[in-house]
Amino acid sequence: MTTTTAFPRMLSLKRNPHPAAAVRVRFTSSNISFSFLRTAQFSTSIPRATHRAIVFTQSGAPSSVVYALSYPSLPPPPAGHINVRIRAAPINPSDINVIEGVYPSKPVPTRTLGHGDSILSLPEPVFVPGNEGLAEVTKVGECVEGLNEGDWVVMAKPQAGTWSSARLLKAEEVVRIDKRAISEPSASMLTVNPPTAYCLLRDFIDLQEGDWVVQNGANSAVGQAVIQIAAREKLKTINFVRNRPTLDVLREQLIALGASHVFTYDDLQDRAFIKMVKELTGSKPPRLLLNCVSGPSTAQMTRLLGMDARLVSYGAMSKQPLSVPTGQMIFRGLRAEGFWMSRWFATHPREERERVLAEIIEMQLQEPDHKIVTIEGRLSDEEAGDKVRSILREITDGILGKKVILQVEDPLR
Repeated sequence: MTTTTAFPRMLSLKRNPHPAAAVRVRFTSSNISFSFLRTAQFSTSIPRATHRAIVFTQSGAPSSVVYALSYPSLPPPPAGHINVRIRAAPINPSDINVIEGVYPSKPVPTRTLGHGDSILSLPEPVFVPGNEGLAEVTKVGECVEGLNEGDWVVMAKPQAGTWSSARLLKAEEVVRIDKRAISEPSASMLTVNPPTAYCLLRDFIDLQEGDWVVQNGANSAVGQAVIQIAAREKLKTINFVRNRPTLDVLREQLIALGASHVFTYDDLQDRAFIKMVKELTGSKPPRLLLNCVSGPSTAQMTRLLGMDARLVSYGAMSKQPLSVPTGQMIFRGLRAEGFWMSRWFATHPREERERVLAEIIEMQLQEPDHKIVTIEGRLSDEEAGDKVRSILREITDGILGKKVILQVEDPLR
């Protein structure tokens, strides 16, 4: 059901007898518009909308449940807080999982957007997705040290709600970075994939120059970072990807990043291939297998490993369970472990987190192939929501094949 209302001083929406229907409300004189998937008793003065967020109220298919919502301007930040403008926010697989309701953490729900006297009260809680992103400080509250207007910052806490144009944050929830040392796309993707690759290579096996590392999902953002960091450390990598018509092009791209060898999961079916890889690695069989796919192919990859190896899982893109051959564990000492970047951040002191990010910036890693999608301020909330849902549909259908970075602009007044 769709309802359009001319701008009033006060607005009251009665409970919808069809709660599953979405209600569309548009304040035409101030270009404010927002949508709800369910309605409830709602009464508020209408503030002027100057910011926008991508939100959802209930879990489901991302291309169906997210929508755009405009909200009032932020007031001056209180002590210990900052106002920021979100410059760029990537869409990661974990963000998709959050919206689907299958991820172990999600944003904190809110019934209000805006603060102080400029609050837009909502009939039901909304979630603002976005686990990482690059922001620029626009205002600094009292008792905040080391941050100034114009500084670039990245998120130091998970589920920061970066799919928006502006946020009020605690100063402790961000880390300042040098804007002269990193590009905007790389900075927006700094806190999840590169540090995941960094930790995977350093926290599980004491790798030495010339050692071999095996990984699947090698063309993912983490996989590409693993290749580059490993090459810097003079480690050799055996990389697996799905077979595809453009395999030769992809192989060349990964080798250009520093990959030693690139194979497909189909190759694992051939016993001669397993023998060839063992001859290739010689006296230094791989002792680290990095898994973001799971399923049968990962079990087959364990045959390439040497004694006392580690299988470290940080994803399951196949959405299939991980089956580890019992014989590998009993007779060859294989250990299977998991890694979650959010947990690492939560269990390590701020100084170590900042050190890791600084080291990654210094590495000047090549950013993965990406597409910047701007949610223009000239769009209505309805149009903005349509654009976001369309890009999410392309991502979940596997059409794009590259990282998407959102830039949500403030709505035009």
